[in-house]
Amino acid sequence: MKANRQVYAVRALLTLLSSTTCIVAMAPALAQQNPQQGEGLEEIIVTAQRREENLQKVAVAATALSGQGLVEKGVTRVDELQTVVPSLSVTDAGLTQNVNIRGIGLASGSPAVANGVATYVDGIFQPPIVTTSSFYDIATVEVLRGPQGTFVGSNSTGGAIFINTRNPNLAGVEGSIEGSIGNYDARSVEAVLNLPLSRTLAIRGAGKWRTRDSFYTDIGPAGSSAGRLDELSGRFGALWKPTESFQALFKLEAADKETGGYAYRPITGTAYAAYRTSDPRLIDYDTPTQNDEKAIQASLELRYELGSGITLRSLSGYQNKRIFNLYDSDATNAARYTAAFPVATQQQFVRERVWTQEFNIISPTDQDLSWIVGGYYQRNRIDVIIENRSNGFPTDILIDNDKTTTGVFGQVTYKITPQLALDVGARYSHFSVTGGGSVSIGRGIPTFPPNGLQVADLSGDHKDGRMTGKVSLNWTPDENNLFYAFVARGYKPGGSNSLVSEFDPETVIDYEIGWKATMLGGAVRTQLGAFYYDYNDFQFDALDTSTGQTGVTNLTGATVKGVEAQIQARVSGFTFDAGVAFVDSSLGDATFVDTRALALAFPGVTPVQQCPANQATNLPTCINYTPFLRNTGGGTNLYSPKWTYNLGARYDLWVGDVKITPSVSYAYVGPQWTYILYSPVSDRLPSRGLLGARLGVQKGNLLVEAYGTNLTDETYVSGQFGNNEFYGAPREYGVRVRYDF
Repeated sequence: MKANRQVYAVRALLTLLSSTTCIVAMAPALAQQNPQQGEGLEEIIVTAQRREENLQKVAVAATALSGQGLVEKGVTRVDELQTVVPSLSVTDAGLTQNVNIRGIGLASGSPAVANGVATYVDGIFQPPIVTTSSFYDIATVEVLRGPQGTFVGSNSTGGAIFINTRNPNLAGVEGSIEGSIGNYDARSVEAVLNLPLSRTLAIRGAGKWRTRDSFYTDIGPAGSSAGRLDELSGRFGALWKPTESFQALFKLEAADKETGGYAYRPITGTAYAAYRTSDPRLIDYDTPTQNDEKAIQASLELRYELGSGITLRSLSGYQNKRIFNLYDSDATNAARYTAAFPVATQQQFVRERVWTQEFNIISPTDQDLSWIVGGYYQRNRIDVIIENRSNGFPTDILIDNDKTTTGVFGQVTYKITPQLALDVGARYSHFSVTGGGSVSIGRGIPTFPPNGLQVADLSGDHKDGRMTGKVSLNWTPDENNLFYAFVARGYKPGGSNSLVSEFDPETVIDYEIGWKATMLGGAVRTQLGAFYYDYNDFQFDALDTSTGQTGVTNLTGATVKGVEAQIQARVSGFTFDAGVAFVDSSLGDATFVDTRALALAFPGVTPVQQCPANQATNLPTCINYTPFLRNTGGGTNLYSPKWTYNLGARYDLWVGDVKITPSVSYAYVGPQWTYILYSPVSDRLPSRGLLGARLGVQKGNLLVEAYGTNLTDETYVSGQFGNNEFYGAPREYGVRVRYDF
């Protein structure tokens, strides 16, 4: 049956590509009616491999959008990229978002766990917290699917996302100002100014302010405003180019965001489910909630081109991200249930500081042999303070981790013939972590020590390293077609759960083939690919019984396979794009603690360490986890929808010198499992299909546009964390006005 479904998937993808190409092929007759409209697609330039390259000429499965393309698609944040990128899933998890590509990435809030999809802003690696800020003044976003073992190294077993903001330029004064209003009292202002100060120095400033009311109403005594939005971000850039061979680019960005806390309800089948509200847009909190996020990032890129054409590049970065949360952990009102269900709350502070440095030596590409070598250093300092309370009884969790990642890498491209090229890339990454921390109970309770009783030690250290890379054979029979086949290896570092518990690094081998084609004189572009992953020591989020805290265990293995297809077309004023992916996976065996059953047995209790052998549960100091141990294997990967697809169409209609642009988009994300017990009641996110539309009217530099998202007002679960579930945005609509100068 699986083989039949895969054959069907391939046929469906090929049918989509061929039928769309036929439709576009008939469009030139219509295009000739309006000479004011341009022909063909703009070339998409990507920089993930440290060079400026045409995406159609690079042997990588990727989706790239320009800043204007993001605006036209209504993509304003990282999580909304899943509406335009096949195989990408982004789900809400409170403190973090679970970002997965082809079912591989991050499904944990533990600071011990590394990313599986590496995200970069202006080349600087991003930790998984404070990642939901709005896009503004973006140049391109590149989403690379599959392990990026050469240029990214560790933390990219699933892929990588590169967000590139616009650089200052010396061409002249330019900028824009934009404002919008919408339902839920949504308002925003965005402004950009590029200013050359001399022939060699230019600065650029950009900022965005955004606010709206919550999508939810709190009917409980807390009266929280969970889910509202108040966001302010700003970026400053300076470009100094004293000669044609040298330039320095500096950027500084700050972001401040408040949401009033997270809005969620208990998951069906969990401890507090009987007391959840009947309407997903109603919450019933008895505890005030809060969510404050702040971030600062600074980067400096230096480039110098030698007389031989070889480029020397340095990129330095620093980040400081902080987040403070107050949770109503049980998501219910205590007045509605009995004393058997304690009031559960959490106060959480997380800070992560990141220092990065990369050096590259890059050859020119005008010879048969081209190459790039580099070195990388990264240090992450993570501090976590958590206070859980169950009916006022405190459990304190302190964590401090110091992680260091280093790597050396290189790639050689050799043109065997003018049409056939071989890429060979390799990277060695080394990872080390030293962690400290503890779990203590009873702080402030008279019968306990003043600072509480320590019941678990979270200290530990871990070191590992792996060789990763890629070997690719690329055939370009003509300038319009690229066929490629490659084998790539990815690696995700292991780590320490505690002094007595470690987990191993995971590795993946990716076997992939692809075809990229440009048709009809540049009016149509297609990308088609298939892949097969072989995983070893696949990391999975699980409760660590030695501490009672979230940790990581290794599965015996996993396989992932699938096919993907994309198409973009533009003829005259008509633009069309589509993407589709089919992903199938199978996980290996694992023994784990069923945290759903644990929460039902001990509602509102913070898990603590395993009791000594043959000792029964003795709360609040220890729990006997033996009755809650489960074994599973052979199920599909978590956060991995089998089917994802998206469609978009727009048309530029000219009336005199006024351009009228209607556009429509639709995105489908299939069902996803969230927990390896695979309960259809509590462990499954249903599918969703989101419809959006826009209507723009532009005269000269002035644009007025009406927009609408989730037009069918579909209610859907956007993620889970613990025993609670989050919901996606309802129907939103409004008007934005933009003036460019």
